[in-house]
Amino acid sequence: MIATDHAPHTLEEKKQTYFKAPSGGPMVQHALVAMLEFYHNGIISIETIVEKMCHAPALCFQIQKRGFIRQGYHADITIINPNLPWKVSKMNILSKCGWSAMEGNIFKSKITHTFVNGNLVFHNGIFNEEDSGQRLLFDR
Repeated sequence: MIATDHAPHTLEEKKQTYFKAPSGGPMVQHALVAMLEFYHNGIISIETIVEKMCHAPALCFQIQKRGFIRQGYHADITIINPNLPWKVSKMNILSKCGWSAMEGNIFKSKITHTFVNGNLVFHNGIFNEEDSGQRLLFDR
């Protein structure tokens, strides 16, 4: 399984000494495109990325009707352009903390659309902030 620890601590908080600085980093925005760099470098297949980032978490946590594209399942889908390079900069960091360890990196792939429960919530940098989330249900 590949997961993120989205911890949107401010840069000031992170600059504290090791024992005072909060752990984690704001990686949720860049996790998928970082994994796609491994795909571009021939290290991992697209199918394995989907398995590790979608199927495995749903199976491990026994989340009902998530993690797969199947009839009757919730349509949680991310669409990427695998050949649309972009550079991480302060201008395109979406986390409220406003920084990323990925700043300055150039990724070969870009997320263009995100659907949650079948609702378009992200399209080319613009969020639809209508309430489209739902409570997760578990088979445990």
